[in-house]
Amino acid sequence: MAALQHVAVTLNADASWQRWWQGSGTTACELGIVAEERWDHLRPSADIVKAADRVRANFTSTPPAIANDLLAAATTELTAMFEVIREAIHMPPLPPLPQVAPLPADAQEVEVTARPFPAGSRQRDQQGYLTLTQIQEFFG
Repeated sequence: MAALQHVAVTLNADASWQRWWQGSGTTACELGIVAEERWDHLRPSADIVKAADRVRANFTSTPPAIANDLLAAATTELTAMFEVIREAIHMPPLPPLPQVAPLPADAQEVEVTARPFPAGSRQRDQQGYLTLTQIQEFFG
């Protein structure tokens, strides 16, 4: 999570990414990431809503594999999310990636909310995925 945050801050500070995002007509993008472990979807899913002055994008997927290069993995993950957002809200192609500085040795841990599944939910839904409503109910 610290690597994802580091890459997001880098993209947010880059002038070409700022100009690109201004084309969205919104002021902010709120990213929500849910990694479902063994209860994961049959495939990753995304729910993207453009509301008022912001875009809310919730992604659900399996947790990433442990990578040797966390920054490269985080960059790939985050740019893939922005590619999905770009397509969903009809934006031009992503700008070039800026140089991402190495992750600082003293990088702060990012708070992660982990919640157990409610009682009786040990079986995967027959549909093979959770809807946004189910995710919102789960995180109440």
